[in-house]
Amino acid sequence: MLLVFYLFPFGQMKVIKHSEQVLKTALISKNTQLVKLYENLESREKRLLNEAFQPDSVLFRPITLHSESDWISSHPEPTQDFEQFYNDPYRSRPTSRKSAIYVQPIGSFGDTKVSTEDYMKWLKDYCEAFYYGLSVKILEPVPVSHTGCAFRVNEYTYNLQIHAGDLLKYLKKKKPEDAFCIVGITMIDLYPRESWNFVFGQASLTEGMGIFSFARYDSDFYSVSYKGRLKNVKKLPSADYSVFDGYYTPAINSMLLLRSCKTLTHEIGHIFGLHHCQWLQCVMQGSNHLEESDRRPLDLCPICLHKLKSAIGFRIVERYQALLGWMDEDRSGMDAELRNEAKMGLLKPVEAFKECQKWVLKCLDVLQK
Repeated sequence: MLLVFYLFPFGQMKVIKHSEQVLKTALISKNTQLVKLYENLESREKRLLNEAFQPDSVLFRPITLHSESDWISSHPEPTQDFEQFYNDPYRSRPTSRKSAIYVQPIGSFGDTKVSTEDYMKWLKDYCEAFYYGLSVKILEPVPVSHTGCAFRVNEYTYNLQIHAGDLLKYLKKKKPEDAFCIVGITMIDLYPRESWNFVFGQASLTEGMGIFSFARYDSDFYSVSYKGRLKNVKKLPSADYSVFDGYYTPAINSMLLLRSCKTLTHEIGHIFGLHHCQWLQCVMQGSNHLEESDRRPLDLCPICLHKLKSAIGFRIVERYQALLGWMDEDRSGMDAELRNEAKMGLLKPVEAFKECQKWVLKCLDVLQK
């Protein structure tokens, strides 16, 4: 498949630009059955999805690579078009009996202003809007000690880390009967094996499980003043989990919430069978580092949206309305109790979502013409 790279001035960035025909085929396919499937979509849905191969689209833009350390540059992967996704015999599919997405919080979350319960509700509601039509259930948070996982102090960053593989084993035992998938989330850093420095997350796609850490989404994580660094570094007793008592967790601010929403929906997308996107700017793009992750948009490109719609069966306009409703904090009609909460900083911090909100409104404008 031909990719055209445009080199920006000073050789700093590259734009991956596919031809209109390549994008159209990736979205619809040339398979007669799949073409008919696409033709049966609502006309307004096709109008939005067709933006994928419009060269002047302001909604869906080509991917820009900023350095050789970006994911596509350093992790060559085959592309996945709609036909490949649709015909994949190994991808997980929600059923009437197994349709719930379960989220298991591990360790403490939140700070003095935001409770674990508030943060989990925000993530739950966002995930239900993103995977519109499926229910998301938050399990009771558990301390690290309940998982029986191995842990260590990172020899470079001096922060606590917990073993990702052990946590997957724990999640497998806890996976409910009606679960499409179960994902664990934590504010504690992860490592997959002793020889690795860290990992953002790890998943077993065939078993519908994943574990993901938001620890490195704290803006101060890589600074020398990071509060999660242990002052007295020593080898920890393997069964003494008291080291996690009162361990630092970052404040839940708007940027951390945005990053959490991106990561959670991206990783669950993999469990649905969506591969890393290389077609257009998309939340399913791979990322090697925080700066690249922050560049990813919050939502799906048309090709990945078409994949997800075929898996779940939602109406696109209703999904966008649900996303907009989650982002829209209309403070004009607050009652006295909510105004007091706003003063205390307890309302959902959606400031970082403002550009995303404007983008969703543009998509709805196309759908509602």
